[in-house]
Amino acid sequence: MKKILFATNNAHKLEEVRAILSDFEVLSLADVGCHDDIPETADTLDGNALQKAQYVYSRYPDYACFADDTGLEVEALGGLPGVHTARFAYADRNDTEANTDKLLRSMSKKTDRRAQFRTVIAFINKEGPVLFEGIVRGEIAPCRRGTDGFGYDPVFIPEHTGKTFAELGPKVKNCISHRARAVEKLCRFLNEKYGYEE
Repeated sequence: MKKILFATNNAHKLEEVRAILSDFEVLSLADVGCHDDIPETADTLDGNALQKAQYVYSRYPDYACFADDTGLEVEALGGLPGVHTARFAYADRNDTEANTDKLLRSMSKKTDRRAQFRTVIAFINKEGPVLFEGIVRGEIAPCRRGTDGFGYDPVFIPEHTGKTFAELGPKVKNCISHRARAVEKLCRFLNEKYGYEE
């Protein structure tokens, strides 16, 4: 099976991506013994994804690598939390419950609840980097709904569904999510350009 290195140790992301890239053996950082604190200091999703992919590829050049960065962009909050999605509540750590609490408080008096999730994937191999983007539009629910998800899933309602990601569950989410759309573009690229031989 064709191997590709995903610059993550996030079990949820890994599970989602492995389900979509089923024709590939998707390795995590732990699989190759990487426990580095990978820099993520850019001020855009594109920049962070590229920074992570380049960092990992520079250390593991035998593998084609990819990294992602995802942001929840809320219209009424001027695009926040955006690049700060994982650390919306606390600058020094990812606390998903606190992040969601802060978002709900910030939205408590807003009538415009439009939002979008956007994922950028940076793929890199010996030919250089390529970026892929996936977007799903929707709105922020007034309270948490559903238990079958992670992060902001209980409060994000993708358009045309009427349910949060946490209510829809991972099988449906993997068909329509921002990450799924970006990973599908990556998959098409790999198959069309390489037939994926590396």
